[in-house]
Amino acid sequence: MISVEDARARIAAAMAALEAETVAAARAFGRTLAHDVTASRDQPPAAVSAMDGYAVRAADLPSTALEPVGESRAGAAYDGVVTAGTAVRISTGAPVPAGADQVVVQENARLDGTQLRTEEHPHPGRHIRRAGSDYRAGDTLLKAGTVLTPAKVSLAAAAGLGNIPVIRRPRIAILANGDELVPAGQPPGANEIANSGTPGLSALVFSVGGQPLSLGIARDDPDDVREALAGADGADLLVTIGGASVGAHDHLRRVFTEEGGTLAFEQVRVKPGKPTWFGLLNRLPVLGLPGNPVSAMVTARLFLVPALRTMLGQPHALALGFETALLGAGLEANGGRETFLRGVRDGVTGPVRALGKQESAHLAALAEATVLIRRLPDAPACDAGEHVDIVPL
Repeated sequence: MISVEDARARIAAAMAALEAETVAAARAFGRTLAHDVTASRDQPPAAVSAMDGYAVRAADLPSTALEPVGESRAGAAYDGVVTAGTAVRISTGAPVPAGADQVVVQENARLDGTQLRTEEHPHPGRHIRRAGSDYRAGDTLLKAGTVLTPAKVSLAAAAGLGNIPVIRRPRIAILANGDELVPAGQPPGANEIANSGTPGLSALVFSVGGQPLSLGIARDDPDDVREALAGADGADLLVTIGGASVGAHDHLRRVFTEEGGTLAFEQVRVKPGKPTWFGLLNRLPVLGLPGNPVSAMVTARLFLVPALRTMLGQPHALALGFETALLGAGLEANGGRETFLRGVRDGVTGPVRALGKQESAHLAALAEATVLIRRLPDAPACDAGEHVDIVPL
């Protein structure tokens, strides 16, 4: 068995960032940026008003009478000059005309016939957004590897990108294995269970930015397994669920080897998930997860997610995102494997506690969990109030 850290590093070493493609800005949410986004000009490109009001000279304030001489609005600037004793009506976002260095908000001014009156005192620069106050030409606005949120999509569009270069979605083939499985939605027989692993992993793949491709269910038959493996042609990564134990009906690893597959590791010193394995099948990376759906989902968080992030070219792909939290209830001493307990957190930053059900068959407990509580190999018992590492779910 190898450590969790070593297994993650070996998987990442077999991956590389995928090629870029271009998508419309409106469809770029959640995608991973392929290239840096650089500002081509200052933003705003000229000084603009932050409020509706009047552009004036601060030197004329306070004033009992200014002469309005024109208007500046967004998309139609006033092309004259604000001279002594004059003012220009201005809208939010409109260019500040030459000569003006202050905006008097409309609530602080009133028109008296043809005269503008205000008691505003001089404050040069007030309510004016100076040119380049958001960013300057040549600034790097977004780094390659950034996951695009709505705000980041908006920023890329503001920089002039109607189409945004992103890493294409990794194609992740998912193959479940076992005679006991039936497709989700099909009534199971007396000795059958629903295939919950494929839908769960598909959702996880999609949430990270990949494209899940279900290969269905391979029966406990070498020829059926062999045919199913061939269906992964064109995928960037094959994820298998189950069929990797040493029982007489577990054929997946044997067929993998017979077809020319080479193993990078066979087991991981982790709980749950000891049977996790990884290798290459004719250059196709293959990640084998345990058949139990809880074990598969936990180990997918540990090993599949960093593989996806590596293919997406995201920085710190191997970072699990550990946070530190206080224990709300004590924990027993840990065994020899690194353990990830399913737990819940009180509120946003409150203490955490392990759920009472930790067996790999307790899928309902996994659905309730909001964190994984990390316990290092041979960690001693710890009391409520001590600090532990957690992975938010």
